Amino acid sequence: MLIITNISELVTNNPAPGANPADPHSDFLGVVTDATLVVEGSKVAWAGPTSGLEAGYPPAAEVVATQARQAPSALQAKGQEDGPADSAGHRVIDAAGQAVIPGFVDSHNHTVFAGDRSEEFAARMAGESYSAGGIATTVNATRAASDDELEANLVRLMRQAQHSGTTTFEVKSGYGLDVESELKALELAARHTDEVTLMAAHVVPAEFKDDPDAYVDLVINEMIPKATTHAKWIDVFCEKGAFTEEQTARILQAGIEHGLRPRLHANQLTDGGALQLAAKYKCASADHATFASDADLAAAADSGTVLTLLPSIEFSTRQPYPDARRYFEAGVTVAIASDCNPGSGFSSSIPFCLAIAVRDMHFTVDQALWAATEGGAKALEREDVGHLRPGARADFSILDAPSYRYLVYRPGVQQIGAVFCEGELIASNPQPYSVSA
Repeated sequence: MLIITNISELVTNNPAPGANPADPHSDFLGVVTDATLVVEGSKVAWAGPTSGLEAGYPPAAEVVATQARQAPSALQAKGQEDGPADSAGHRVIDAAGQAVIPGFVDSHNHTVFAGDRSEEFAARMAGESYSAGGIATTVNATRAASDDELEANLVRLMRQAQHSGTTTFEVKSGYGLDVESELKALELAARHTDEVTLMAAHVVPAEFKDDPDAYVDLVINEMIPKATTHAKWIDVFCEKGAFTEEQTARILQAGIEHGLRPRLHANQLTDGGALQLAAKYKCASADHATFASDADLAAAADSGTVLTLLPSIEFSTRQPYPDARRYFEAGVTVAIASDCNPGSGFSSSIPFCLAIAVRDMHFTVDQALWAATEGGAKALEREDVGHLRPGARADFSILDAPSYRYLVYRPGVQQIGAVFCEGELIASNPQPYSVSA
């Protein structure tokens, strides 16, 4: 048993009755003050006010009382060290009046790649416009890289994200664009996450530039049937310069027929029909959604398709920021993800994305945090992550701050203290928290 006590604010995402993320005044985060979190094995066993621990989860109350008698200094040490384990391995951590939040669910990543596009970024910041064509640079480097090089880079990027509080990752292929390279990317990703996406339809590779439909046929006839070993999802970049709506529909349908769940890159650069297509195919998520008409939002709300907004992309491309207020008011479920990739937005930091979302996309702080946790879980059709309700996977971060609002209140400052996944410490940053073996 792992017990986190003396929590100033515990964000459970266990909302009050009738709470709605569209209403900035409702308690949809389910915040508990002066709280305790109890973990049994890899799952949340109890989350609530410390004053209710004895009645709500008596075994944990007994452990806290016993360890307090044995080593009061440990529980009063403001998180300098956790309390000693008892003979059964039970352990108490004093959060020292800091906040605890669910682990971030990053539902959109492109992290199997090789190469560097910093020069492209610098040129774009100097005034050049972004287009999908830059992907070809990464494709060439990725094809030339070894499996070990690709996996090492993937692991490095995931570790960076874990230190920023991310505990669930979706990872896409899409930088190989041939059968061998795409399948290799899926295999490497599947070693590190269950949320693997075939995105061979990222752009048309150079060798098919004169016959893009032939590449679509290759994706449908060779890649999709072989991808099912490792992939859970099928995704397409439906955009000018990438794939048409007709090509996208063919690929999505083929993926669905082979048991892959659909998601879509939609309306990132233009206000085309991709969001309507996502609704038609009941995609779990349509990502970017930068340009969304009222009809697009209504279609997403009716279909249940999550719209995943990617703040770092608009930041890095100088595209216009979407106004999240419209999305919530339309009844759309909204997620926030990093879209970590080497071209249009090379950041894996969800706290960075939250700051942009609140400052430039008109999220409230509460809406942004919900979108990056519970919203991300919904974008992945997951019920076991994104919240800290009993039975959930015990993924959470202890902040180096008394309130979750500090994640946005202090942008650019590390506020993630310790990160736990399935009840185990996976990352910690230079601040008071440590868990001894």
